[in-house]
Amino acid sequence: MQAKPNIWRDFDFTLFGVTFLLIIIGILMIRSATLGAVDTDLINRVPSQIQFTIVGIGVVFAMAAIDYRLLGSVHGFIYGFVVFILGLVTGLGVAGAAGAQSWLNVGLQVQPSELGKILLVVTLAQHLATRYQEMDSLQTVLLSLGHVALPAMMVFVQPDLGTTSVMLVVWFVMIWGAGLRLKHLALFIVVGLGMLPVLWTGMEDYQRQRIVSFIDPGSDPDAQYNIDQALITIGSGGLMGKGYGNGSQTQGRFLRVRHTDFIFSVIAEEMGFVGATTVIMLMGVVIWRCLRAAALAADPLGSLICYGIGGMIFFQTMVSIGMNLSILPVTGLTLPFVSSGGSSLLTMLMGIGLVESVVMRRRLGEFA
Repeated sequence: MQAKPNIWRDFDFTLFGVTFLLIIIGILMIRSATLGAVDTDLINRVPSQIQFTIVGIGVVFAMAAIDYRLLGSVHGFIYGFVVFILGLVTGLGVAGAAGAQSWLNVGLQVQPSELGKILLVVTLAQHLATRYQEMDSLQTVLLSLGHVALPAMMVFVQPDLGTTSVMLVVWFVMIWGAGLRLKHLALFIVVGLGMLPVLWTGMEDYQRQRIVSFIDPGSDPDAQYNIDQALITIGSGGLMGKGYGNGSQTQGRFLRVRHTDFIFSVIAEEMGFVGATTVIMLMGVVIWRCLRAAALAADPLGSLICYGIGGMIFFQTMVSIGMNLSILPVTGLTLPFVSSGGSSLLTMLMGIGLVESVVMRRRLGEFA
């Protein structure tokens, strides 16, 4: 009889270490972006980020200790919880700084949609894993879309277009990982294009204006101002940057929401092309380790969880950096692990913990 394996020996310290390094970079850049602030909220951003980091590290190890298959076995309860907390936002939600009613006040303000998108990865992974051999059926694909559509619609009406888009992209990544057929892909492209007018009608005025101003920069000078400032900020950094805390655009307060949406511009100005590229490379390592965990997973459930988390990090990174470079519309999505935001940081670290749970149990099949 073989001894029970020590699962912690397979803990991915590279994934954890690089993630922690990104968080440290984020804390330093948030501090730089809020130097000399008189607004209480901005003054508290760095201590708050540090506190959430400490809690988040505990979350990583707690999630890693939980067998992801146990979470899969209670996916129905988890899905019900996601719908429940999103429903609470509809009735009891409070508006955040951007105006969307996407927050709950439970002593401190939390954003249920952030938690929901991570938990949805688990429930969708289980949903697809049980139908892994049925991916040739259009009904299977449609059922998976319906699984995501309800919570995504609840987030969309808050309104939160950014998180809605994350949920839909994660669905696509996971359905692709499960074996989406090309014939179904073509059908969804056609249907998706046909749904664009409906989506456009359902957007709030300010959301439509963001897209219009992206296509026609002159249509909204105020919105274009910060995009122009972001480009100036990035360009002024040069190769090596102006030095920590010495960015003229950042410290001169020309760049708005620099601690959240436009944190990448702050990095580029003060740390230059080298610093900005380093952050992108570190993010690439995190995504690579998620995909590696997917390849090593002992079963489809674990593999799909890792694909979902990796796809989420990739998409949010791409959109966040893209809007800083003015090649994508402004959506309000944070740069994972780097931007200021407790709910975002905690849920991303929960995702890292899920990946660790999968990779730590890759050998268990040998002892079954």
